Amino acid sequence: MIDSAPPYRGRFAPSPTGPLHFGSLVAAVGSFLEARTRGGAWLLRIEDVDAPRCSAAAAADILRTLEACGFSWDGEVVRQSRRTEAYAAALERLKFGGRVFSCACTRKELADSAIAPDGASIYPGTCRQGLAAGRSARAWRLRVGDARAGFDDAIQGRVDSDLSLDAGDFILLRADGLFAYQLAVVVDDADAGITHVVRGADLLTSTARQIFLQQCLGLPTPCYAHLPVAVNAAGEKLSKQTRAAAVDASQPGPALFAALEFLGQQPPPELSGASPGELWTWATRHWRLERVPRGPLCPAPGSGIIVP
Repeated sequence: MIDSAPPYRGRFAPSPTGPLHFGSLVAAVGSFLEARTRGGAWLLRIEDVDAPRCSAAAAADILRTLEACGFSWDGEVVRQSRRTEAYAAALERLKFGGRVFSCACTRKELADSAIAPDGASIYPGTCRQGLAAGRSARAWRLRVGDARAGFDDAIQGRVDSDLSLDAGDFILLRADGLFAYQLAVVVDDADAGITHVVRGADLLTSTARQIFLQQCLGLPTPCYAHLPVAVNAAGEKLSKQTRAAAVDASQPGPALFAALEFLGQQPPPELSGASPGELWTWATRHWRLERVPRGPLCPAPGSGIIVP
């Protein structure tokens, strides 16, 4: 029997809001090794669709750090800021199909809305049947109705979502004229032919929304694997907001070794001072996705948290 499955295509998609920190390095290492050990392509995308929060300097710094760590990617780097025409075309398709509606609500008007599992406000449906007299459109939202979406995550197991309860009608085009992350990532993954998404579990709750949006646009759904998110001593996700330290591009070996340990790969202690090349040689021979710890959160090295 001939295997008709498409060749493996993975990707790493950092947001250039600051330098590459350990949490992002973990996602890069996991997605890179899963792609390379399966004989697949590994693409790099700079997710700078949220222009006010991103900078070209941060993007350049991330690329330099990845190169210093020994990563190699296939094809040119894709930048979301250059793909707005593709997002606009997708939104027009959804408008034509009656899948979206314009919304006049402000943040203040939605302040008392119920809160979704990811901390966002669940839209109460104020403008779903049309704008009130005297109101003008500020954003565009996707109708979710009574839709449910689920998937089998390769690490976290089965995930099911009732979109009306977990997200509500979510935004695709923001009031400031910028396209939302959910629309951009769905269009980007489809256009790049991505078959497998390996990323942090902080995006686990976004996946059901993205799958539903893929269905609305008639796009394929990739396979998903959500790596545990590295947290600091306070239990906070490592990020620019929590002042996560940048990966030292002049000596990346220790950070790569720590990332392999964090991902449950158990590199031998004698490699703790190894070069990136030596670490990649070992890692590509020994990588096993099933060794990655289950659960959405995991303490970062040096956090002081003791894992039971």
